[in-house]
Amino acid sequence: MLEIKPIINALFRSKAGAMMLLVQIAVTVAIVSNATFIIQDRVAYLNQETGYPEEEVFSFSIMSFAEDTNLLEQAELDEQTLRNIPGVINAVNASEVPLSGSGSASSFFLVPNPDGERGVRAAYTMGDENIIDTLGVKIVAGRSFTADDVVVQEEGMDTVPSVGIASQAFLDEMFPEGDGIGKTLYFGPFPMQIVGVVDKMKGPWLKDSRADNLVIIPLVRSHTFQKMIVRTEPGQRASIMAQVEDLMLENSNERVIMRVRGMDESKQNYNAEDILMMRMLITLVVVLVSVTALGIFGLTVFNINKRTKQIGTRRALGARKSDIVRYFLVENALICTLGLIIGGVAAVYLGQTLLQHYEVPALDLTYVIITMLSVLVISLLSVLMPANKAANISPSIATRSI
Repeated sequence: MLEIKPIINALFRSKAGAMMLLVQIAVTVAIVSNATFIIQDRVAYLNQETGYPEEEVFSFSIMSFAEDTNLLEQAELDEQTLRNIPGVINAVNASEVPLSGSGSASSFFLVPNPDGERGVRAAYTMGDENIIDTLGVKIVAGRSFTADDVVVQEEGMDTVPSVGIASQAFLDEMFPEGDGIGKTLYFGPFPMQIVGVVDKMKGPWLKDSRADNLVIIPLVRSHTFQKMIVRTEPGQRASIMAQVEDLMLENSNERVIMRVRGMDESKQNYNAEDILMMRMLITLVVVLVSVTALGIFGLTVFNINKRTKQIGTRRALGARKSDIVRYFLVENALICTLGLIIGGVAAVYLGQTLLQHYEVPALDLTYVIITMLSVLVISLLSVLMPANKAANISPSIATRSI
């Protein structure tokens, strides 16, 4: 017999401790449910497939200040110097670096000079025929660029190549009726035929709702600020990155080499706030669960110390050790169950509030249920040691004076 009524009566006689523990359990369930869900969502976001061999690719920027340098010829020389380094697969002078958090975007249309027509937004980057191989993405339909596709744009020119390569996600949105290969879209007033499709290719902004939409344009522009992307053999990137600045300055010392970073490092810098938030939430979860477990443990020890003579009397009247242990387990389970119910309701309410005011997905109730079960198990385990200690109290304690 569990003797629920005497346990409830005992709890009412010491309401303060039970109420504090109940509130603590409810707060823990509400916060931990949402925190673990957000952590899982951020982990999935940080580990998403980008389509690039991130650990093999790095980029750097060049700021030139020489007045008599042909920047297009200099960029071609720099590319060739990079390709000649042992361990380099390819290199390209590109307008934007994917996953970096910095780039350009535009709407693309099915007709030229649309009047009120809604286009499809996509990020875009520019480079010569080496850009696909340098980025390490795979063409799944159509072809890559050739040298004949590339347009070299001197300063003051305003033109766009007639072909482009796009991500599958962008083409699915642009041409929902079917295959986009060979179709023509418009980049402003300029027509562009899609000659190649890449299955997975993220743009510069992973948090963008259209992060999968990316168009690559075979265009090279003359500019004093240039970006280079390099892909290396596996395991060779670090040693090659160390050589880049000296080699570039050997080609021309009237410039500055900046931000030599791996693609994964650029991605990590872009996601720095998300990583910090995830670490803070993990710390919060650990602290809350630890404090709750210690609170349950402390309350049980307090109750045992306060009821030592009562426990001894029960032992003298024939109560077994298992009866004593069960008593404290049931007492804790009653408090915990009520706290879990309140905490579960609070977790759902908190999840809805976060959904309304922040960019947080709707809380999955599975996380609430798992958290409630986990807290219940932790609470019962926290009671076991002091309950076993109580079960070992000698019956003779009942005959001693207080």
